[in-house]
Amino acid sequence: MSNGAGVKRIRLLFGTAVTVWALVIPLNLAIAKTPPDTIELVSVEGAVHDETVRFVLDAIDDAARTRRLDHTGLGRVELVILMIDSPAVVADPQLFAELVEVVRNPPLPLGVWVGPAPAVAYGGMAQLVSVAPMRAAAPGVELGYWQPTLVGEQDESPPLEGSYTTSSEVIRVDGPIAGLVDLSSPDTASPRQLLQTLDGTSFVLKGETVTLTTTRPFVSDDGTEGVTVLETVLRRPGLGTQLVGLSTRPEVAFFFLMAGLTIAVFEFYAVGPAVGAVVAALSLGLGAYGPATLPLRWWALVLMLAGVGLLASSYQRGGVLLLSSAGMAAVAVSGLFLFDTGPQITLGWAGWALTVAAVAFFFLLAMPTVARVRFSSPSLGREELVGERGEAVTELDPDGVVEVAGGRWKATTHRAAILLAGDPIKVAAVDGDTLEVAPAD
Repeated sequence: MSNGAGVKRIRLLFGTAVTVWALVIPLNLAIAKTPPDTIELVSVEGAVHDETVRFVLDAIDDAARTRRLDHTGLGRVELVILMIDSPAVVADPQLFAELVEVVRNPPLPLGVWVGPAPAVAYGGMAQLVSVAPMRAAAPGVELGYWQPTLVGEQDESPPLEGSYTTSSEVIRVDGPIAGLVDLSSPDTASPRQLLQTLDGTSFVLKGETVTLTTTRPFVSDDGTEGVTVLETVLRRPGLGTQLVGLSTRPEVAFFFLMAGLTIAVFEFYAVGPAVGAVVAALSLGLGAYGPATLPLRWWALVLMLAGVGLLASSYQRGGVLLLSSAGMAAVAVSGLFLFDTGPQITLGWAGWALTVAAVAFFFLLAMPTVARVRFSSPSLGREELVGERGEAVTELDPDGVVEVAGGRWKATTHRAAILLAGDPIKVAAVDGDTLEVAPAD
């Protein structure tokens, strides 16, 4: 064989090797980089409001998109599990109906799991569990209080079509319940245990039987072979959705409302910094979400406002025991009865008591103390205010608030001279942190 033929053969072999290398290596890399199938756990906690429903719908839609043929992103979602611990539904009826339809006829394998204990599913959420294609619960959880389906919609929210019905108010789950819970045992006490139990389970999806694969084999570093669940992804609502959800709890809404009102009073009497107005507005905005979504007792709201008014009036008059006592009683009672949400959503006693105590501390101790410290400062030049003119901010009968030299002051006048809000006044004397005023000439 000539040297030329040998060279040609070497070149041919080299070219073939390069071609095979070019084909095999990218294929191996592609296989190595192929994302694994995953299971998504979607957290549904607290009262279900509009933003919660949108979050769940988006999570299901995103998961379903990974199963489409044209999907080129991350790996496919094998299963979605809604992890439920919710006492009620306060969402818009049409929006909740959309969620019910998606759960009843999901675009991909979907199940619900109530847990971990002592989780609950009441009202509309208990009914939602019963219409899901796969229903599981941890032992020790509770389902019940079937009506109303939507809190605040007693007469306009009939039970979900085909949902579980019973005469029992609350059912404690300790095993499967026909028509309500398919799986409940020590093997379903946690999401990981549930996923191991579901491996190989079949159910009908859009007319076709689907067999779930929720585990995969693995080999440890020491060569031991075993089986573990697929990679799981936990999805929780964003901070904004969680913050809004807090406002659907009666004690939290009560706290935000009272915080906004007390800070507004603080700002009105010019005891606090200007930023107080912004804080008051934010607190009232968060607190207002509760009355907007929960059934409100209007008389309790009026009682709350009256209580704050009595406390402000007591402060304005230097602390009147009768007014302060009546104001605190009104605030406390209003917090107890502000929302008509029972039995699904109940008032947190600790939060209610903390709010009442904070209001008492604020009006009876903090505001008078801060006022004394601020208005007793010699840098304010109180004596120089004598002779200054100003305007009555509130009615003086005989005590009230006036605005002098750009600041607001507690003031008093003689009983014969009743001053109305907006009347011009003149400072006649200064007594501690209180201005003695008279009608301006």
